[in-house]
Amino acid sequence: MGAQGMGLTWKEEHLDFVLVPSGLLIMLGYHLFHLHRCINIPETTVIGYENHNRRAWVARILQLEAKERSQAITVIGSNLSAATSLASISLALSSLIGAWIGSAYHNNYITSRIYGNTSATILYLKYIALLSCFIVAFACFVQTARCFVHANFLISTPSCEMPVRNVESAVISGTNFWIAGLRSLYFATNLLLWIFGPIPMFVCSVITVLLLHYLDKNTTPLPPYNAPLSYEDSKKIHREMKASPGTTEHHEESQDHRDGT
Repeated sequence: MGAQGMGLTWKEEHLDFVLVPSGLLIMLGYHLFHLHRCINIPETTVIGYENHNRRAWVARILQLEAKERSQAITVIGSNLSAATSLASISLALSSLIGAWIGSAYHNNYITSRIYGNTSATILYLKYIALLSCFIVAFACFVQTARCFVHANFLISTPSCEMPVRNVESAVISGTNFWIAGLRSLYFATNLLLWIFGPIPMFVCSVITVLLLHYLDKNTTPLPPYNAPLSYEDSKKIHREMKASPGTTEHHEESQDHRDGT
């Protein structure tokens, strides 16, 4: 009975050192694989598909005069509000979750029903890992808000020939930080289940990877769009047309050629 009890005790205590790293490696391995796809074959991912559409959106918006871009400012403002809200939630949860973990583990009723290591060291690791994920998410959402604020300034700048690539870079960077913040919350969800033992955490990691693999995969062809004239190019053409009225037909043919017609 003593040897059997020692065997069961050893298995329970070391289960965290097997399942938890395995779950984290599964999550990390999938995200590295997904990052490789986003960089090399972005058209097969939802992120690449959405970024393609955002580039088209930015190019079309910058064709308008600054006073006509109120709809674009509204769109960016809604994303800015969402990023600010999630940043506040992440910061609040990083404090509340830690306090809840500490109070829960002083409860012998809860501790006795966790199948895994319940030592003070493991408790400390759980708290630090969970807190780190929420802090990373908070930082990413703050950077998202910064990028969208910058894009808002660029789009709303009056009487300015703004390069398309500047606004596009700000919008895409904000989106990438947004995605990184959400992925940090996914990791935090897995680590949150580690509170209830390594088995729920490992199962959650496997289920999360399967769901993300389905959600991140894109099978829809990228919608073709012909890059329009940038705002500065269109202003230049208008000035040339006013200076030389006889060149109107030539510029119209050039525009038709760029639009693919």
